[in-house]
Amino acid sequence: MALVIDQVTKRYHDFTAVNQLSFTIEKGEIFGLIGQNGAGKTTTFRMILDLQESTEGDISWNGESMHNVNRDVLGYLPEERGIFPTMTVEDQLYFFGVLRGWTKKDLKNEVDYWIKRFELEDKRKSKAETLSKGNQQKVQLIASFIHQPEFLILDEPFSGLDPVNRELLMQAILYLREKGTTILFSSHQMDNVEELCDHLCILKRGVSLFTGSLIDLKEQYGKIKLSIRTELNESQLSELPGVKSVKITKDGYTLLLENESYGEQLHEILGKGKYMEKFSMDYLSLDEIFKDLVGGEHV
Repeated sequence: MALVIDQVTKRYHDFTAVNQLSFTIEKGEIFGLIGQNGAGKTTTFRMILDLQESTEGDISWNGESMHNVNRDVLGYLPEERGIFPTMTVEDQLYFFGVLRGWTKKDLKNEVDYWIKRFELEDKRKSKAETLSKGNQQKVQLIASFIHQPEFLILDEPFSGLDPVNRELLMQAILYLREKGTTILFSSHQMDNVEELCDHLCILKRGVSLFTGSLIDLKEQYGKIKLSIRTELNESQLSELPGVKSVKITKDGYTLLLENESYGEQLHEILGKGKYMEKFSMDYLSLDEIFKDLVGGEHV
């Protein structure tokens, strides 16, 4: 295990920001830490990076206390962005790399590679203040891992990115994992977490509601989302056995069931032994599960 969070608590006077939090991240894994604003994510990041002391508990990296870990093995993209507005893209990346102990000569290949990969070649000599928000985000992201850290924390990395740049970032994160980087990240966009994460932790007011693999989380709920096309109307569907709610979609209806055991019975009732064009049971999305856990509706 690369990172171990063991019963970590952070208190500020009479306020507990993080309460007895525990999770582990394996080497080369992408791990998601998700929760609403104020859930304790950023506080947790800062404790991992040893920027804040924990009140209780232990944090270790490869068996060594975070207090003793060389800072250069870590990378961090904070939610609050901070690049130098009058410095060029190229100079920004060299600056942050040199801060991490690299020479400009050693950084050249890395800088060239990531500028090209993130489609910033025509912006290489541009000042940061002249860039779009999305391009500024890409520069700061590259700066967080230009020194090839072993462990990388990304706090809301997709913020402000359009779909094309989101995909560039998504592929870059997967590339870094392939190279052996262990990644911890947060995002309010659950589809990003669902697409990238091996395991995750869901926080609410500093307390973990779930820690484990995404598939284990989904299996706790079961396949309770039924998508169908039928001649029955919304009112008739809502009266069927095991149906908790009905939602009209562009392609028929989505039913939320009490549990997946009702699937077979509903198949018989709706199909009446005949072919059905659409009858599909599936797990809830992470977004739906998240809303249910922290407060809200499934569908």
